[in-house]
Amino acid sequence: MRKLVAGTFLTLDGVLQAPGGPDEDREGGFKHGGWLVPFFDEKFLAIMTDWTKHAGGFLLGRKTYEIFADAWPKSTDPADEVATALNTRPKYVASRTLDKLSWNNSTLLKGDVAEAVAKLKAEDGGEIQVHGSGNLLQTLFKHDLVDTLRIWQFPVVVGTGKRLFGEGVIPRSFRLVDTAQNSRGAVLHVYERVGDLRYGEVGVGQEPVVFDTDAA
Repeated sequence: MRKLVAGTFLTLDGVLQAPGGPDEDREGGFKHGGWLVPFFDEKFLAIMTDWTKHAGGFLLGRKTYEIFADAWPKSTDPADEVATALNTRPKYVASRTLDKLSWNNSTLLKGDVAEAVAKLKAEDGGEIQVHGSGNLLQTLFKHDLVDTLRIWQFPVVVGTGKRLFGEGVIPRSFRLVDTAQNSRGAVLHVYERVGDLRYGEVGVGQEPVVFDTDAA
């Protein structure tokens, strides 16, 4: 069973839209594109490079695929480990509008996306990484297909935009397994899915009581 790993960049108020530039995604009149860039440093790049080069494959939504397919093939330096991984390893694309893919080693997922992704996870191979792809992530969360969350959170609030967790997400518990901070205040949190939510109750002068999941 392959792990599905979702990596995302997030503001303090939970927005993931257009971190890399003003014109990356203006949908909904979003005016704050590029909010990540002032926090970029060598440690951030090193961690992202290490993640990417260990991917067995990439799962991308249409918009992210089009952005990546337009940019990464132009990087042909073999010393660029991120470009090498993205340009040579399998890419699985979830789209209802694309009918052909030009980027090397790309496959269009057909039929029900959740079913197709579940089949990919059942195959042998390294982890499947999701980069960006906010709309696709909503589908993956609603079908409980995400095993690991790698969240870079940045010390900014933008007030509007697409958020990581939308309506319909299945309630789940995660365990923090790693954390780091770069030189400019961006904080990395890596979470592994544990299972159902647990609940409890605490009152003044009382010890907290944790209920069984089905008792809430």
